[in-house]
Amino acid sequence: MPGAQESRARVARRIATAAAYGGGGLGLLGVGLVGLLLTESKLAIQAIGVLETAPPKADGVYGEAFADHRAAPQAPLVLAVLGDSTGAGLGVARARETPGALLAAGLASVAERPVRMVNVARSGGRSADLSGQLEQALRHRPDIAVIMVGANDVTRHSPAQLAVRQLGEAVAALRANGCEVVVGTCPDLGTIKPVRPPLRWVARRLSRQLAAAQTIAVVEAGGRTVSLGSLLGPEFAARPEMFAADRYHPSAQGYATAAMAVLPSVCAALGLWPEEERPSAAVPGETVLPVAVAAAAAAGRAGTEVAAVEAEGAGRRWAHLRHRLRVGPEPAREPGEGPGNTSASSHPGAGDA
Repeated sequence: MPGAQESRARVARRIATAAAYGGGGLGLLGVGLVGLLLTESKLAIQAIGVLETAPPKADGVYGEAFADHRAAPQAPLVLAVLGDSTGAGLGVARARETPGALLAAGLASVAERPVRMVNVARSGGRSADLSGQLEQALRHRPDIAVIMVGANDVTRHSPAQLAVRQLGEAVAALRANGCEVVVGTCPDLGTIKPVRPPLRWVARRLSRQLAAAQTIAVVEAGGRTVSLGSLLGPEFAARPEMFAADRYHPSAQGYATAAMAVLPSVCAALGLWPEEERPSAAVPGETVLPVAVAAAAAAGRAGTEVAAVEAEGAGRRWAHLRHRLRVGPEPAREPGEGPGNTSASSHPGAGDA
């Protein structure tokens, strides 16, 4: 809907500008809605419940079987995962089912090189927590970082411009250390079944506006984004098995879908995506737009990548909007395991993500 995208682009640019210049007090909700939304939030939390288990620990080296043993040995690529429970993998029981493990295994299969995965994402994480996670991640000198954050900024009412600034600063710090960055933007919280109208409508609006503003900040800091949006909205409504026990976080099958959306962008950021999939000219499914317009369009279409146009004079004011082919990651294996295990991947978690 062009009108909705234009409005989202304006709001996203306002939030991103306020973030860049340290502005404060930029709210997205009218005061009259606050009491109603607080009541609805409490009811939604009661309906959702709480997962008692912690995400499985999945750090380690993946894909040693994919290495080209005819060539000289190569040190593993280092993949760092930061953010909230979507990155941590809350809701699954096996390490190989977490998004970090799935991305590491998929990246290793494409690169034909082992990948060491370091996961510093934490359940309940917000953009404010990225600075602490960043300190942990940089100790490992990552080649590529994947950040999944935003849901808790919405549900815990973090000021949008502050959350966007914190994310942009984290991306800039990673890029300054030679690390490529892919950010899975705020999921569409309006797809969560226990969240009822009018909270559902407001949650959708806020999460999409935050996702668009995140995209502007990330692209301007030198990273790229993938819209998680309502990636599994229809599937979640029709297939309860896509949920974990709390009916809020994804199951293993749900996580697998998000990993398939993010993996091509991870590979492209490292220059590993096949040349025929990265043409120099725009093609159907790839568009060059002002960054705010691209960000707004991506927020409304899950699985869409936004990255800066690499051209002289373009700066980071223009961006490529791509809907990349999703590829399924190779089955992830626990560190030290042999071939033969199957795995899943990732969907935008929500709530105490």
